[in-house]
Amino acid sequence: MSLSMSTNTSVANMSINNMSAPRFDWTHAEIKALFDLPFMDLMFRAQIVHRENFAPNEVQVSTLLSIKTGACPEDCKYCPQSGHYNTELEKEKLMEVQKVLEEAALAKEKGASRFCMGAAWKHPSEKDFPYVLEMIKGVKSLGLESCVTLGSLNDDQAKRLSEVGLDYYNHNLDTSAEFYDSIITTRTYQDRLDTLSRVRDSGIKLCCGGIMGMGEEQKDRVGLLRQLSQMTPHPESVPINMLVKVEGTPLENVDDLDTFEFIRTIAVARILMPKSHVRLSAGRQDMNEQTQALCFMAGANSIFYGEKLLTTGNPEADKDMALFANLGINPEKREEHSDAAVAEAIAAQAVKQEESKLFYEASV
Repeated sequence: MSLSMSTNTSVANMSINNMSAPRFDWTHAEIKALFDLPFMDLMFRAQIVHRENFAPNEVQVSTLLSIKTGACPEDCKYCPQSGHYNTELEKEKLMEVQKVLEEAALAKEKGASRFCMGAAWKHPSEKDFPYVLEMIKGVKSLGLESCVTLGSLNDDQAKRLSEVGLDYYNHNLDTSAEFYDSIITTRTYQDRLDTLSRVRDSGIKLCCGGIMGMGEEQKDRVGLLRQLSQMTPHPESVPINMLVKVEGTPLENVDDLDTFEFIRTIAVARILMPKSHVRLSAGRQDMNEQTQALCFMAGANSIFYGEKLLTTGNPEADKDMALFANLGINPEKREEHSDAAVAEAIAAQAVKQEESKLFYEASV
């Protein structure tokens, strides 16, 4: 019997109880065997693992706001924010703290439980960093989970983020170590792993995943998921993105990834990291409701909603709520804060803003 057949049989015979317990030693062959399972078998196993660990009909709803857009010095080939490509994206200044908190309050009103803030930086400068810390404190005061993506961090920055109570830091690996250099040259794979280690060591939860459909092969999707599954503990949040092709980027004409392969990736992620929220992330704008439903069945239990996902289209909250109603899905709940507490938090930031200049150039 060949190795692939033997491994496939082993995976097929693995008990559901064994698959629901977190493991950190998945082999490439075992993960490949999961991808090779008949689609319905894979979906069944992923759904069982999901139900073992989460409320089956709840999905975490998050909002992502770009707090500083464009002119990023990185050369990520998929990204319209890179300063290396002509995507006609306007460079914008760092947002005011008060404006960010108003957006956060609106997100909460529309059902979000987590508010994520993204800045197009290679790494945050010391000039910018204090204002980001104020944003995090303000978002926390509204009763929302906080998440930021700011690029690479040093030890001191990770510590300061932890001290203000940041819940999650997003820093994606994007793809396998082997394919990575085909997509990004301005930052190494090890650079990303080092930042993830600093974040984890500071006590902040990790949001870390990748992008599918960049021209990679299945072995690269296997490699990415294996890298994530070997993190101890697993990332608490695992975004699985479908490439959004943007005119002017080097990947604008790359071949589309098969939809079923994308769904398989979500299902395998659910099995490998049973305790993690698996986010159906970028690319939902171009998915029909049936595809999204299959992603939820495969174990996705987190989404971003809102008009924009950083700088690319994303379904509106009202459309998402209609889909949830059709599927019998409810937004995941967090502890509520009163309207008065929300208003007080925003007002407090307005006072601080009068005392300092919070809107300025932040292009690097």
